[in-house]
Amino acid sequence: MRGRRSAWTITLDSPTRTTLQQWLQRRKTPVGVARRAHAMLLLEQGHSSAQTATWVGLAAYHVRKWAKRFQESGMAGLREKPRPGRPPVFAPEVALHLVKLACERPDHVGSSLSQWDCPELARRLKADGVVSTISADTIERILRSHKLKPWRHHLWLSPDVPRDQHFAQQVSALVDLYTRPLADEEMVVCADEKTNLQPRPRKAPTLPTRPSQPTRLEHGYQRAGALHLFAAFDTRTGKIYARTEVRKRQKEFIALLTQLDREIPPSIRRIFLVLDNSSVHKGKQVRAWLQAHPRFGCWFLPVHCSWMNQIEQWFSIVQRKRLRISDFTDLDHLAERLMAFVAEWNAHAHPFNWSTKSAAKVMAKYQAQPILAPAA
Repeated sequence: MRGRRSAWTITLDSPTRTTLQQWLQRRKTPVGVARRAHAMLLLEQGHSSAQTATWVGLAAYHVRKWAKRFQESGMAGLREKPRPGRPPVFAPEVALHLVKLACERPDHVGSSLSQWDCPELARRLKADGVVSTISADTIERILRSHKLKPWRHHLWLSPDVPRDQHFAQQVSALVDLYTRPLADEEMVVCADEKTNLQPRPRKAPTLPTRPSQPTRLEHGYQRAGALHLFAAFDTRTGKIYARTEVRKRQKEFIALLTQLDREIPPSIRRIFLVLDNSSVHKGKQVRAWLQAHPRFGCWFLPVHCSWMNQIEQWFSIVQRKRLRISDFTDLDHLAERLMAFVAEWNAHAHPFNWSTKSAAKVMAKYQAQPILAPAA
């Protein structure tokens, strides 16, 4: 049953009805406006105020109020009227002084801070005699209204090597190397070192997880040297070739290359070796070894693009899953656990989902900059 007919007779023309239905269907329409639009559509169909209120989630007297406003002002009457709010406590000059101060580096205006935060800005305004008292929350509201966040910082890079046509060619060639189909005799391997891994034996045993208690790790630890993990990642299968060393020299890197040459089948006649620009990878001993093993070809990353070396992604997995809790008795124990992790990884190895979109942001920034002509 429809119940008692509403005292408010709502009549809608076709454009108004369409607009109200669109308000009701749009996800960005404010909830209150959507409810009122729904209520007007129900009232037009002859439903009572009480039944309409139940369906749209309003009180009956609110339905009648909005129906009256709708009759008087049309669709504009369904929106909230502006409210005066609390009168301002501080003069506009306070906000002007605050914004100017927030846009200055603290050490340029006589402060020892590296960055401003809200409590420090409030303290500075009081010290300068601008206000007698002001809270950090008020400072934040004023800064937010001007879209200022002086406590944040963003890193940017002035490249040692210009982002020119040669850089674009390097990035494009490397992405193509990662994504194109390889011939049966080809292989792409990313290699690098994860350095200075410390065993850090704890002064008390590490306690495992218990109900309502996480793993408990003694804060204090002892020094027991450091280890370097040399690793190479097969980009198509995800297999890891790794070894641990106590020093990081060309000799140790050549030992990794020798391991690759021994374990990779002879049927693979072209091995693309992706490396960063470390001196360990470009020394005379390494160059001599590469000349004696012609199936290895080096692809060096562009400067400041180490993220394009896929072994770095695997190193981040090692850090999260094996090295987050560092509690090993000595270097031998650390080395054994790292190699055990490599063996477990290779048991279910998988490649990373690399696509041409992985470097899209880099290339977009490059294309937005003027192309620099190569040096004569």
